[in-house]
Amino acid sequence: MKLEQRHWTVGKGWTPAGPELAGAADLVFVFGETSLLKQKNLLDQIQGFYPGAYLFGCSTSGEIFQDRVYDDSITTMAIKFEKTKMRSASLHLPTVKDSFEAGLKLASSLEHQDLTHVLVLSVGLAVNGSELVKGLSQGLPSPVTVTGGLAGDKDRFHETLVIAGSEVSNDSIAVVGLYGSHIKIRSASLGGWDPFGSERLITKSKGNVLYELDGQSALELYKVYLGTHAKDLPGSALLFPLCLRSDDSKGGLVRTILAVDEKTQSMTFAGDVPEGTYVRFMKANFDRLIEGAVGAAEKSMSLKKASPELALLISCVGRKLVLKQRVEEEVEGVREIFGPKTAITGFYSYGEISPFTPNAKCELHNQTMTITSFMESDDEAS
Repeated sequence: MKLEQRHWTVGKGWTPAGPELAGAADLVFVFGETSLLKQKNLLDQIQGFYPGAYLFGCSTSGEIFQDRVYDDSITTMAIKFEKTKMRSASLHLPTVKDSFEAGLKLASSLEHQDLTHVLVLSVGLAVNGSELVKGLSQGLPSPVTVTGGLAGDKDRFHETLVIAGSEVSNDSIAVVGLYGSHIKIRSASLGGWDPFGSERLITKSKGNVLYELDGQSALELYKVYLGTHAKDLPGSALLFPLCLRSDDSKGGLVRTILAVDEKTQSMTFAGDVPEGTYVRFMKANFDRLIEGAVGAAEKSMSLKKASPELALLISCVGRKLVLKQRVEEEVEGVREIFGPKTAITGFYSYGEISPFTPNAKCELHNQTMTITSFMESDDEAS
């Protein structure tokens, strides 16, 4: 695997100035601020650097470039696979009935023979990430793993974009399938939030829309917990997510709000909030957020504890808003685990798609740091 990372800012343009991989790249991750990805000349420049490569990326709530975190920039990671084949597919959400069907259709669009891993990037609004993951998981062979995330738009919740080849769209989902036994991929996702207050029971919901907790208006109850932060909804909800657990489970998934509806007194989340599930409000613990990122890196290391060639980091915008000037500490913590040779790229998202640990069930997460590590080996059995 050959890698080349580049970065664009208003003041400096592209760094480094010229690509070395040039036409040799197969795949290029592209992560950037929403308004910049709408500038056709910038995307044309990237495609010109790597003609023939498939551009795969999304808008962000912050860009990760090595062990730094940026805003209002574009970061690219060009990849030339030595022994791994790839295929891609994408669709527009209006062309399918719902997010579950979108997942099924994308899964069926990829050849299944020798498929090892699927990377997925989705718009961050008007999508049910839980249902998307369920559709992908049901449509793919059981050994195939899935990771990815939902596009971001800072804390504006206005418009998110996905890049699939030459197309930039605000209503699409894209996948890239990686094939063969030479590609070694591991992933993990950890949080670091602390619960507070008593548990509440979801008594009325539909899919990813929450109406009532303990028979009361969920929105009004949430506003009570938020206090003065309530006036800044939905953005302030990133600071106070909900943790869900079923009646027979001690663990939980974290969910954040994408939108509120005062008329229906409802809250729309990035993933499902099923009736009969218990929830607790969460708040930040700075040290544990950073420890969560480090823990995800440790769990995504290879079984031989060898540093990966590439690490894709997808962290929630809520973590970035809480950590503020300390946000780079979680990326620096990952760097300390992987060492200096691992190339690091990624973005801050509206949702993270990954198993909690290798070999676990794939889920949609919020408020986590999700890491997918890549190595390409000459030894098929390694």
